[in-house]
Amino acid sequence: MTPRRLLRVALTGGIATGKSYVLARIAARGVPTVDADALAREAVAPGGPALGAIVERFGAGVLTAEGSLDRKALAALVFRDAGARADLERIVHPVVRAAMDQWFAGIDAATHPMAVADIPLLYETGRADQFDVVVVTACPPDEQVRRVVQRDGAREDEARQRLAAQWPIDEKVRRADYVIDTSRTFEDTHRQVDAVLEALQARAGERRT
Repeated sequence: MTPRRLLRVALTGGIATGKSYVLARIAARGVPTVDADALAREAVAPGGPALGAIVERFGAGVLTAEGSLDRKALAALVFRDAGARADLERIVHPVVRAAMDQWFAGIDAATHPMAVADIPLLYETGRADQFDVVVVTACPPDEQVRRVVQRDGAREDEARQRLAAQWPIDEKVRRADYVIDTSRTFEDTHRQVDAVLEALQARAGERRT
C-alpha cells in the first residue's frame, strides 16, 4: 500500500465572516489547523523577520513606545493606500508562506490525513491553486460591516473601506469548493462545519501518492 498524501485545505472568506470561529470548530474536531494571521503576528513581533523591513518602509511612526508594531497606525496607512498595502504584503506574505509550508511539511499524513490553513487573502494573493480544497466562510456584506463595527469599534466608513480592500465575498463563494454560511445561528454553522468535515475526511481517505 502506498502512503497517504496530505489533503491540504484552505479556509478563507471576507473580513468578519467567521473564519476564526470555523477554524476553532475544525480544530476541536482534532484536525490540525494553522492561522495565517497568527503567523503574520509572529513575523512582525519584536525580533521577527518582517518588523525591520516594515519600519524601513513605513517609518518609526508605526512602532509603539515599547518598540512593537502599532497595528492600528499601520492599518490607517495601508487601508487607504493600495500601494502601501501592496508594499506591506510584499514584506509579510513571503515570510508567512514559508512558515506555513514548513508547518504543512511537518504533518504526518498517516496520522492526520488532512490539515486546514486559515488564509484570509487566499484569492487576492493567487494561492488557491496551492491547495487541494478551498472552503469559504460567507455572510452578506452588510452583516460583515455590522460585525466589524461591533468587533473593532470601527466607523461604518472604515469597515466598508476594509471590505473594499478584499475581493467581493460573492466572487470567493463562486470559486469555493465548499461554502459555510455564517449568517444564521451558531448551531447552523456547526452543522455546516461538521458536514464539510465529513466530506473532506472522505476525500482525504481516498488519497494516495
